[in-house]
Amino acid sequence: MSRCDRLVDVGRRQFLRGGAFAAAGVAAAATLPQEAAAQVAPALARVEYPSNRLGNVADLKPNEPLDVAYPDDNAPGVLLKLGKPVEGGAGPDEDIVGFTTVCPHKGFPLNYSADDRTLSCPGHYSRFDCEAGGQQIWGHATQNLPQYVLRVDDKGDIYAEGLDELLYGRLSNVL
Repeated sequence: MSRCDRLVDVGRRQFLRGGAFAAAGVAAAATLPQEAAAQVAPALARVEYPSNRLGNVADLKPNEPLDVAYPDDNAPGVLLKLGKPVEGGAGPDEDIVGFTTVCPHKGFPLNYSADDRTLSCPGHYSRFDCEAGGQQIWGHATQNLPQYVLRVDDKGDIYAEGLDELLYGRLSNVL
């Protein structure tokens, strides 16, 4: 049997020294000003899109999904008026949210449950809380549900202007 000549023999001292350098790097990153970290993180998470009109506040009924598509016709989603201020909510009552209706785990279509205000996947039973920004609360998905960044103008028109997560099946959310 031949031996690989590219193996690296790491001794105990070298291993501990590498661990000490890694710990020092983590400690240095933790001492960065929180303001600087907060300014960098959102820019990395959000991809900007052109503003698309999805509907009007008058089109929404409390706790009933309105089918929409964003950022294009191949990306089904819903708008929801939840009746109380929620994370990422838009509009005068900060209760309007929008989500993709494609499960981020395997791409199954999601179903809205008005009883507990969740979107559920029939494929592998992932559930996402619409009142908590699409946070996954059960199942196999490894990310939260992509939520629309919404804006409501003075006429009540609802515009989507971005997403906060990667859509299922796309390498990037760039059009």
